[in-house]
Amino acid sequence: MVERGGPSARAVAAVTYRAGRGAHVIGITGASGAGKSTLTSALCRSWAESGEPVGVLAIDPSSPFSGGAILGDRVRMSEQGLDNEVFIRSMATRGHLGGLSFAAPEAARVLDSAGFDPVVIETVGVGQIEVEIAARADTTVVVVNPGWGDAVQAAKAGLMEIADIFVVNKADREGAPETVRDLESLLAMSGDRRWRPPVIRTVATDGLGTDELRAALVEHRDWLGLSGVGVIRRRQRVEEELRAVVAARLAERAEALCAGEDWDSAVEELTSGHGDPWSSADDLLRD
Repeated sequence: MVERGGPSARAVAAVTYRAGRGAHVIGITGASGAGKSTLTSALCRSWAESGEPVGVLAIDPSSPFSGGAILGDRVRMSEQGLDNEVFIRSMATRGHLGGLSFAAPEAARVLDSAGFDPVVIETVGVGQIEVEIAARADTTVVVVNPGWGDAVQAAKAGLMEIADIFVVNKADREGAPETVRDLESLLAMSGDRRWRPPVIRTVATDGLGTDELRAALVEHRDWLGLSGVGVIRRRQRVEEELRAVVAARLAERAEALCAGEDWDSAVEELTSGHGDPWSSADDLLRD
């Protein structure tokens, strides 16, 4: 319902916004092929074994024909999808440049209201590090691989600003120690920070490093509460979501204005060489 939008989505939002329990929203992002889905699957297995119900929103590329999700992540996490403690939902980007669909924040709130905690948002890999996830999550995990690139490229990508936890996945491959060293060096040069992101090595296919990553996630969640940063981030998320909703409503109004008799008259007038587009737009908006 929230993916379709419209009145039904608004009705859902009216209920879930008040029913949310404050689930820990974890964003997992990284370049395509970094192993985000495999890492998410390993985390889900660990959470489920300890009895923690986890919800996963796997943001997949959109089908160019149907507009729906290609479901690649749900295929790769099919084993965890059969667990009663795990709920996995693939959502289409629908062409959204940041890799997150418009409905993702509301979908996360639905899972929160249903008792899932944590809620994981795993972004689609588009060949570059996505930074928009940082605005949608309490904790942002950036996944990289050995040989991923030099420190300068990392700084350009904005990783130092958005990452709360770094994961060097496929750490059994050559170059892992160098990658960890590059990240540690960048963090050391980034100045004083209230939270210094840990760098964790994992081999997601074997589940190695999963316990360490879970411990880091818990530690960061506790820090968010004690430092007050969590409240600040949630306010920022509310502002971003409200801004997006206002923009969407204005877009709906604009679409409605670009049709009908007044629209046709304005087009005819401009076509005949009278007036100008700005004045015509003011007249349409004034009506």
